[in-house]
Amino acid sequence: MQQREIHDFLITFFKANDCEILDNAPTHLTVQLTIEMDKELMNRPFYWHYLEKTGGVPNPAQITFITDPEQAPSDLKGEMIHFGSPRLHQIIQSTKKLAGYTRLFENTPPSKGRNNPLFPWLTLNVKISYQCDRKKDTFMSIGLNLISGEIMEGFHHRVLPINVTPKIPDYSFTLSPLIMPKSGLARLDTYIRTSFEDDDHSWAEEAMLRWQNDLNLLEHFYKDMDEKSESYYTEKEALKAQYEPNIRISIINGGLFYLSDRALG
Repeated sequence: MQQREIHDFLITFFKANDCEILDNAPTHLTVQLTIEMDKELMNRPFYWHYLEKTGGVPNPAQITFITDPEQAPSDLKGEMIHFGSPRLHQIIQSTKKLAGYTRLFENTPPSKGRNNPLFPWLTLNVKISYQCDRKKDTFMSIGLNLISGEIMEGFHHRVLPINVTPKIPDYSFTLSPLIMPKSGLARLDTYIRTSFEDDDHSWAEEAMLRWQNDLNLLEHFYKDMDEKSESYYTEKEALKAQYEPNIRISIINGGLFYLSDRALG
């Protein structure tokens, strides 16, 4: 399911940045980059500098992302992409830079004799990082109905099939929120934090044990010194930075979606 979410996220990201999807298979995705996205992702400034100086014909790259390596053809050439991979991290950072916030309206067909009400949904896509001397990232897409207070997980996946537009369609109107966006963000923050409270936290306990073992070794090494040197405290702080368990929540992007009452099924 996580790899499927990555696959869908890549499709949304590249379509939003006007890149052509050349091949969309269950196991992989081939994308023709635009000039702008080549400059953003491919890290070849000298190539583009040379073209701009000489007036050459640009040739943006094509990339194949393998999202299901177990089922992909053995001769398929491309980049394997998964949670924690450098390329996915790069794309997420680009998402933050290029599109941190959006406001979109469902493009509803006109109804005879009446206007279409659109309900406001506040949505966040977040990365949850479990960090110690090891690291694990998970992603959550979540939406809050600013009128009813309903919270829905998997919001990004649910909204993908909906036809949306940046301008409110004719014969549609938006309903005023009963929950203000600032209060809505607080509700979503509480929901996200509550979602991992009952998780298995043995990873943190194991990290604490590894931390204590290395602390014991450090103490043993410096035990014959009457006064601890600066290097002792530096190494002790380094162990803390390496092993101390923590969970970090970072917002990738978010926005407001105005949707009909039938849009999310």
